[in-house]
Amino acid sequence: MSIKNTLNFPSGSAFIVGGSGGIGRDICLHFAANNVPIIFTYRNNKERADELIEEISSMGLTAEAIQLSLENREGVIACFNKLKIEDKKIHTIVNAAGSNIKMEWIGNLEFKDWDETMHADSTGFFNLIKSSLPWMRECQGSYIAITSIGLSRWPTRDVLSVAPKSTIDALIAGIAKEEGKNGIRANSVQLGIIETGIFLRIKGKDYSDEYVNAAIKNTALKRLGKAEDVANAVMFLASENASYITGQALYLDGGFRI
Repeated sequence: MSIKNTLNFPSGSAFIVGGSGGIGRDICLHFAANNVPIIFTYRNNKERADELIEEISSMGLTAEAIQLSLENREGVIACFNKLKIEDKKIHTIVNAAGSNIKMEWIGNLEFKDWDETMHADSTGFFNLIKSSLPWMRECQGSYIAITSIGLSRWPTRDVLSVAPKSTIDALIAGIAKEEGKNGIRANSVQLGIIETGIFLRIKGKDYSDEYVNAAIKNTALKRLGKAEDVANAVMFLASENASYITGQALYLDGGFRI
């Protein structure tokens, strides 16, 4: 019996939604470090997308960037139709995108804040699943969604992050159950506070020093997470080493939920 000490990936590319963001970028770079071809999306920041392509190119690999918003249903459909026509096999789709949410008590939310966030994140993820599923059945690929540990332990004033991710986690479980017969796996990674992306943008505002210190105190490991921690978890779930894992939520929270 031979024991494999490295991660192995199926043939094809990894498709990372929100690859130009803080967490998405690290995921792209980790796939590249494992010699996996990269296709990633960005919403508006072409400069960051170009920088990521240049960084991956310096590693001796090619990467493709696609400007895409999951809210644009026709655009998402067209994207995956094009990938199928071009016969670009996808072994993993990672959803690392998310709205720039504000922290608020449920009773103080405006209707438009709820509508906009749920449409962008929940409906956007359904657009991704619905549009990609026919091609993923042929590729026998896997889905990985980045969601929130708030689904397991409620975080103060974070409903706009947690509520849409409950829909995403439900879709992940449903895809795992319904599409396993087609060789498709689906899992999620529920995150605690990660020191990148949205956290850095709102640190000192919605994330006050008191909030952050309390979050650290409430984790078993007494620290916040890093983008690299997320990327390492995604690498495992995307690899053939996790070929018998589906319908699971991995708690990446430093022990916050316990």
